[in-house]
Amino acid sequence: MIAEKTVRVILVDDETSFTYFLSGRLTRQGFIVTVAGTGEEALHELTEREFDVAVLDMRLPGIDGLELLGQVKGMLPELEVIILTGFGSIDSATEAMKRGAYDYLTKPCSAARLEQMILKAAEKKWLAEQARGLSEALWRQTGNQPIIGQSPGIRLMVDLIRRVADGDAPVLILGESGTGKELVARSLHFWSNRRQRPLQALNIAAIPMQLLESELFGHAKGAFTGAVSVKAGFVEDADGGTLFLDEIGELDPGVQAKLLRFLESGEFRRVGENRTRSVKVRVVAATNRDLYQEVQKGNFRADLYYRLNVVTIRVPPLRERQEDVLLLADYFLKVKAKGQRKELSSRAVQALLDYDMPGNVRELANMIERGVLLAPGAQIEPEHLYSNIYNELGMSSGVTFQEDVVDKKEPDDNPVHTELSGCMGTNNNRESPKQEEHKSNLLEEDYKLSSLESKHIKKVLNVVGGNKTKAAQLLGIGVRTLYRKVEEYHIVPNKSDGNDLPK
Repeated sequence: MIAEKTVRVILVDDETSFTYFLSGRLTRQGFIVTVAGTGEEALHELTEREFDVAVLDMRLPGIDGLELLGQVKGMLPELEVIILTGFGSIDSATEAMKRGAYDYLTKPCSAARLEQMILKAAEKKWLAEQARGLSEALWRQTGNQPIIGQSPGIRLMVDLIRRVADGDAPVLILGESGTGKELVARSLHFWSNRRQRPLQALNIAAIPMQLLESELFGHAKGAFTGAVSVKAGFVEDADGGTLFLDEIGELDPGVQAKLLRFLESGEFRRVGENRTRSVKVRVVAATNRDLYQEVQKGNFRADLYYRLNVVTIRVPPLRERQEDVLLLADYFLKVKAKGQRKELSSRAVQALLDYDMPGNVRELANMIERGVLLAPGAQIEPEHLYSNIYNELGMSSGVTFQEDVVDKKEPDDNPVHTELSGCMGTNNNRESPKQEEHKSNLLEEDYKLSSLESKHIKKVLNVVGGNKTKAAQLLGIGVRTLYRKVEEYHIVPNKSDGNDLPK
């Protein structure tokens, strides 16, 4: 827990006995607690003061929990939201995770467990704020180049960033998922003469479609349900600086027209207003889609595409910059180890160099973090970097990651299987009698990938005490993906500790 921080939490539930019990307990633990009985009350409170965590009941009078969650995340994407349901609906909980919830609990739930979940959610928010603050302070103070790499592709990219940084023309950043497109956008801002002005970043895919125009351009009071006060949008907040629009390919066609008008004139209107406003902003957009193909399909406006595509910066995937892999691994090792003595073994180094890293820099960072967490000693081995499900079959933990294991002419339709096959490597030696005996005793079910995956997920959940966020990090998958797999494989959560809240 970050020292000297007080958790500010809002409880949104129409059951007064529940909120009375929980607010009393949390207040005694030093939390600052606000209670709201309806979604409308919650929205009002959220516009009046700041919170670290919101706890929302799924069933509320008026606005239901899921609708409220969408509006809250649209207004305050950094706020962590925990969902409570008294109906045991996994489907609704899964949908809540898709809409950005931190986690969920089913009533009756353990008071201690909910308290710990609130603390962890608050800590996640604080750490994210701290990381953003430190990152931007470092940029402002030192101007050091944060893009790590010496490969020709990275050198050319950095040179282009520096040459166009002071311009006003829109920039379109293209690159696969995980390559570091946001880092390029930040470089464009902090290497420019706008560095003292705001940098506003909006992930279009993370905002509900019906709230996107409001988030971008702002809204007047009463413009729509939940608009209880006037709000400036990202465009206004970025005045004089840079507006970064991530995942621009997800932009709704209706908003595409309004963004085009803004790019051409610098003018816009808040939702629910007739007044025309103007700002001076440099727009930087990013996507992992082929926007030209989206134009051909009719999903993206051609005029907007050409207006954004004045300057194009392509971020190379990690497989095209192998000489940067160890530089990046060393950097992430220093960051993730946090003072611990950790180093990659020669086998781990070779494994990283042999692996084509489809998840790019993000996947490499996750692998190094997993290695730091799982390696019992100072040395990180290949099996610590990857989800080693093969020990459950008694197979060798030696991992070679040879690319020629999978026939590239006939790709496997199952991406998980393809990745795992690549991780296993090859073994042309005969199996030992012990291995053959072990395999002969296995049931047919034990050979199925789904069975292995289910067992491994359950094992990792046990290791981290049921923390799905940490388990997802170790498994190298998204939290939403983990929830889907928990539901699909019927993985049973740990039993209640007996300290239950009232229904």
